[in-house]
Amino acid sequence: MSPDRSGSEGERRALAALEAAGVPFAVTRHGRVASLAEAAAARGVAPRDLVKTLVVRRGDDDFLLVLVPGDRTISWPKLRSLLGVSRLSMPDAETAKDVTGYERGTITPFGSTTAWPVVADSRVRGRTVSLGAGAHGVGATIAGDDLVTVLHATVADVTEPEGDDGP
Repeated sequence: MSPDRSGSEGERRALAALEAAGVPFAVTRHGRVASLAEAAAARGVAPRDLVKTLVVRRGDDDFLLVLVPGDRTISWPKLRSLLGVSRLSMPDAETAKDVTGYERGTITPFGSTTAWPVVADSRVRGRTVSLGAGAHGVGATIAGDDLVTVLHATVADVTEPEGDDGP
């Protein structure tokens, strides 16, 4: 699919990176939304199929991107165990933007200003998912298997149902 070059710089960067990945995807533009459930409805997917891209700090200037189904949250013990570290944190919004080039709510591994390692929750595989595409109200729908393949993502069970304990 050819990206529409009329959007924001972040959107153009994300869609160009998706196109360069060489896998089929569809773009959905729906404007700003107030919640994940609203975004999922606007994109025509179930909340579990809307994938959040979360920035996680492993250390000074050492980040990774974690792909989390919309109805789940990071399981910090599982992620720490997978990465073999005793401490992880979520950076503030300004730091997340500095290290990806995207504002929170628009972050995607596609076109990130730094190609950080990607960890995808195992539930991303085997279904069609929608993730941010570099601008508010813009999503890219893609096969989860293609997503993890083109990103060379580490795939593991790193989440728990939304509402369980945090870090």
